[in-house]
Amino acid sequence: MKNSLKTEQWATWICLGAGGILCIGLLVEFALGLAPCPLCMMQRIWFALTGIVAWIGLSHNPRWGIYPLVSALCAMVGGGFAIRQLWLQSLPADQVPSCGPDLSYMIDAFPLGDLLVAMTSGTGDCAVVHDVIPLMSIAGWSLLGFSLLLFASVMQLRQSLR
Repeated sequence: MKNSLKTEQWATWICLGAGGILCIGLLVEFALGLAPCPLCMMQRIWFALTGIVAWIGLSHNPRWGIYPLVSALCAMVGGGFAIRQLWLQSLPADQVPSCGPDLSYMIDAFPLGDLLVAMTSGTGDCAVVHDVIPLMSIAGWSLLGFSLLLFASVMQLRQSLR
């Protein structure tokens, strides 16, 4: 008999991983005083959705393959936003888009369509590299987190198909 994790265990790891990453994001924001840019907020939303879908799957039926599939899709979309932010951070200074207003101001003053465009495409604020966590930028760590959640979702899906 193989020593592998069960479907419920993979879903639990997805929930704990997504929740832990969100807690680290809040710690960086409030303890270190770094306000999240629009792309950072989109990544938080997708981390939350990945964990929520896994939690719903645990509540309903973690062996039903749709839940790990949707969790994997959420992790891929969030990873896409992390890649977008890494791309913005790699641009030369003269090609970085202009900085927009603060996110809280945009939420209060901008129409929903303009807010969504800023949150999905990013602003100049998203190109600023914060390396408060050693080795790579926050966007790089975010991409690693999405990759691990995607791996766990795929493993849960594999277990549910057995």
